[in-house]
Amino acid sequence: MSRLAAVIPLAALLMAIALFAGWSLRRNPQVTPMAMVGKPLPDVELPRLGGDGQASLKALARGPALVNFYASWCAPCAVESPALMALKAEGVRIVGVAYKDDPAAASAFLKRLGDPYADKLTDRDGTAAIEFGLTGVPETYAVDAHGVIRAKRAQPIDAADAEALIAAASG
Repeated sequence: MSRLAAVIPLAALLMAIALFAGWSLRRNPQVTPMAMVGKPLPDVELPRLGGDGQASLKALARGPALVNFYASWCAPCAVESPALMALKAEGVRIVGVAYKDDPAAASAFLKRLGDPYADKLTDRDGTAAIEFGLTGVPETYAVDAHGVIRAKRAQPIDAADAEALIAAASG
């Protein structure tokens, strides 16, 4: 009887591992939660990067615009920098939010790679990130003229992603 008592927990553990492995293999990591898509931009006040007071993200990002969460410590954020600079050159309004980053490091990051942002805010404690349902950085949201989030990209954006985000914000 004691052998059976030892085997049952082991069998339950093995079954749980098999179920988790099966779920993981079918899960698409490209698909991220889209809870905020179709909802109004959260109304959060954040400090401006550079210390020029606070600003309402909702007021700054009234679209069509993109809201891009980034960080100086984020390697994929550096990868997407050329795509963001190209969007700026095309006249796309982008609001940058430095996520859980030291303002001096975020400023140095933009000085080194180029500054694609019309406005720059900092979210040191992650308050805005919680409101947006941020899953990580970089993450970009397309906002229409009514202040509604129309699309989200939770990876470094490239030219094709940028085109789709702009179409969503303009549409």
